This record gives sequence, structure tokens and C-alpha cells, in this order.
Amino acid sequence: MTDSYLQSLGFAATDETRSAHKPLFAQAWRYQHHILAQDGALLFIEHPLGIDSCRLSAIAAPLSPQDVFASVSLQDRPALEAAITAFYAAHGGVGVPAPLRVTNTFLPFRRKE
Repeated sequence: MTDSYLQSLGFAATDETRSAHKPLFAQAWRYQHHILAQDGALLFIEHPLGIDSCRLSAIAAPLSPQDVFASVSLQDRPALEAAITAFYAAHGGVGVPAPLRVTNTFLPFRRKE
């Protein structure tokens, strides 16, 4: 599974650092789908670095096992696509595009002299 494959499925990396504009799959570990479910739920996919599996959730950083609705191998593309389809089916179908997140860029304070 690669970054370009996840992008082809509609995911984008959620890392907002300067190097995240084109992250390598080994560096980006959390992605968000660009389409909301019909009930407004977001779809996130995470793959902890160094672990050969990914987990799908409706929240960005699931801490509890019940927040993860699917866990699949990184190499099992049919299972991942089936999990995505099941997520949207469980949430009423495919909705509208997710709103763009506005990122704040940190700029150091400069005094006017």
C-alpha cells in the first residue's frame, strides 16, 4: 500500500507540517477521507509506523478498541476497500465533500523598530 494508492481511494494525509505536502507513506501515518458519510461522520485511516496493519475509525486518534471499526493488513487491498464500503454503508451512504481545514501557520513575532 502506498501514499498514491490511498490518495486514489480519496484519502489525504492529515499531517500539517511543511514536509507533509508530499509525505512518503512511511512518514505519513494518519489519513482522512475527503468525503463525509451521509450522517456527517469522517473516515480516518492510520497505520502505526513499523506495524504491517492499518486501522479505520471515525475519529482521528482512537484510543479505545471500540473506536476502531476495522483493522486490516497493509497489503490486503480488497479488505481495505471492503472496510471503506462497509463504513459508508453503516453511516447511511456517501455524503458531501468534507470541509477544508484551515491551518494556522506559526509565524514568529517581529517587533517593528
